[in-house]
Amino acid sequence: MNDTIQPKSSMTKRLSPLLLVPVLASCSAIDRIGHIGEQPELSAITNPQGVPGYQPVTMPMPAPQVAERQPNSLWRAGARTFFKDLRATRVGDIVTITINVNDFGTWQNSTTRTRTTSEDDTLGNFFGLQNKLLPASVKNQLPSLASLSGSTVQTGTGQIARLEQVNLTLAAIITQVLPNGNLVLHGRQELRVDYDIRDLQIAGIIRPEDITPQNTIAYNQIAEARISYGGRGQLMDVQQPRLGAQLLDIIMPF
Repeated sequence: MNDTIQPKSSMTKRLSPLLLVPVLASCSAIDRIGHIGEQPELSAITNPQGVPGYQPVTMPMPAPQVAERQPNSLWRAGARTFFKDLRATRVGDIVTITINVNDFGTWQNSTTRTRTTSEDDTLGNFFGLQNKLLPASVKNQLPSLASLSGSTVQTGTGQIARLEQVNLTLAAIITQVLPNGNLVLHGRQELRVDYDIRDLQIAGIIRPEDITPQNTIAYNQIAEARISYGGRGQLMDVQQPRLGAQLLDIIMPF
């Protein structure tokens, strides 16, 4: 009996997340009630490196090379043009990113499985002891003492059609220069329309050589790209299930 009883502390730890859900839901509801009729606030402009959880990017780097100094030369070491290069190269510089996503995908699967089993066992006379040992109700069932049958049919069909199209332009800031010269960028753009905010975020690593003379770069030239396009506001709130429905979706086993 004692082995099946869970300690009180263990049960409390498991139930504590569930107990916090009504508290968090009530706090969120109170905050939303206090802003009824108001437009959602835009996020403050902050330093990406000061955001909690920010970590500098570390990647495999080649051995550093010592640059040759030419103080009396009109040609600057590492320059890609005779005049000053206006493309982003240092921390704090701005580069424009063009995002043109046009993806289409279709998947279709079909599976059918059928299984049928049947088994009949008879026991006729039961070695002549059926009249002495078994009651009449059982004796009448002896010719069909055991009869088993089963049938299983399983059919599954799945189909997915995906169409994504995003055309945006975003300015990002260089936040880090890696030892091999690659640039780490981070950009965020918020647009408020009536009572909804569209939020676009992008981060990744680019090569200076991929930046065009117009100081632009395509999204598909960004390594380790992280692109997020979402929003918040009244329309987004309507599209989200209620907290109770989300909780039931998590804990319900069926």
